[in-house]
Amino acid sequence: MASFIVQYAYAQNWDIDALHTINSWDGAFFRNYNRFISQTEPYVAMGVPLSMAVVGWVRNDKELLKDALYVGTSVAGAFALSYGIKYLADRDRPYITYPDRVNPYSLEESPSFPSAHTATAFSLATSLCIKYPKWYVIAPSALWACSVGMSRMSEGVHYPSDVLAGAAIGVGCAVANVYINRYLNRWLFGR
Repeated sequence: MASFIVQYAYAQNWDIDALHTINSWDGAFFRNYNRFISQTEPYVAMGVPLSMAVVGWVRNDKELLKDALYVGTSVAGAFALSYGIKYLADRDRPYITYPDRVNPYSLEESPSFPSAHTATAFSLATSLCIKYPKWYVIAPSALWACSVGMSRMSEGVHYPSDVLAGAAIGVGCAVANVYINRYLNRWLFGR
């Protein structure tokens, strides 16, 4: 039991120390970039699959509609799972627990663990990379998803462990959804 407490305390120290370092990085460009990425993430995560669906519908492109369904349900699954875990874990935001070490550049109402922004960003990036495995999709998708995770720490609203858990949830949902969508596609589009 004592070993567990020591390990937990060390892990918590690493978490807050890393967050404090990232949250302390300053500069107008860095602050504005992180704020922009953090605020636009929900619009990008919802807008990409929705745009794919609209274009697929207008062009009567069944394959693009299938891809839009896969990407959209991956993002929705990551969002639902991360919010479910968030309210089960009920972890306070770092700026609440450590007001002397973390400067909040935005305030959030929901609990901290895991990062839903990061989960949906990584789910979107992973599902796009699975469907379109080209360097010009993979590189910007990965850069954007990592930027979302970094922005959440820079804004002072998530610990690194929140972001890592969110990334794992996002990637896991996108990978699991490859198999789930096989059944959805048969049901919605036939063979």
